[in-house]
Amino acid sequence: MTDTSAGVSELHWLMDMLQTVDVGLVVVNVDYRIQLWNGFMENHSGLMPRQVRDCYLFDLFPEIDEDWLRRKCDPVILLKNRAFTIWEQRPFIFRFKNYRPITGSADFMYQNSTIFPITDTRGNVSHLCFIIYDVTDAAVSKLALQSMNGQLRQLSTTDYLTQMRNRSHWEESLKQEFLRLQRYSQHQSTLIICDLDHFKRINDTYGHAAGDLVIKTAADIIRKSLRATDIAGRYGGESFAILLLDTTADQADYLAERIRRKIAQSELKFNEHAITFTMSFGLAERNQDIQDYIQWIEAAEKALFTSKAQGRNQVSRFKVDV
Repeated sequence: MTDTSAGVSELHWLMDMLQTVDVGLVVVNVDYRIQLWNGFMENHSGLMPRQVRDCYLFDLFPEIDEDWLRRKCDPVILLKNRAFTIWEQRPFIFRFKNYRPITGSADFMYQNSTIFPITDTRGNVSHLCFIIYDVTDAAVSKLALQSMNGQLRQLSTTDYLTQMRNRSHWEESLKQEFLRLQRYSQHQSTLIICDLDHFKRINDTYGHAAGDLVIKTAADIIRKSLRATDIAGRYGGESFAILLLDTTADQADYLAERIRRKIAQSELKFNEHAITFTMSFGLAERNQDIQDYIQWIEAAEKALFTSKAQGRNQVSRFKVDV
């Protein structure tokens, strides 16, 4: 075989490899006009090499963020270093539809890419080569795992009936807030613990399903009455706890009274029965005598016991014994 025929043969298998390799290969000149477009890119774009030859990349694919891609490529040209993109930062460069059966839930192909310089005989960068990797399977699997972990975290911190924080999660939030208040003593916060009145009577009279509906209704009223910064949780069976950040006892008293009235005015229909219910409240503003968050809870509970002892359906404040 002559040197010429050997060179032609070598070029043939090289071009065959470029066309059949299972990654995208795109070569553009420094003006971002396409010079090479392999079979992977043709299959996923529907555009043949002759259709894209010398076309301006950003005109042909307007979904590409030109400013972003140029910022990625400028160091490749100036420093002759490779650059990389990953799907976690930007899902794709080329928006190709996803046809993979395993990851059919994805609308588009997630892509990683490598961008490297091609130099001429004088060592100047004349072209850029993009290698496009289809990482849809791995991306979808990771996203599904993250979603599942997020759901598990939510389940572990959320009360299933009320969708509020559960006891442990809420108490941890209270602990962190108390530590913050110790650092910034000029800030003030108030803790409310509230409890449905005669709840056992509701369960005994109408059944536990009715009791659950009462709890959910009370939780909804509380949630809709709070600010985004307030922290509410289900404290026990029919008890709730509310941490009001940067709130004085007077302000908390006003809020608790408003919630109390809304609950007292509500009426539930259950199996043709009209159910009314009330709630008692105890609140404690954090002060210098309270040394830890457990004492803060105990102070609010003591105020709640006062409301219960005085006839229920009312708001009481914690008073320091003298």
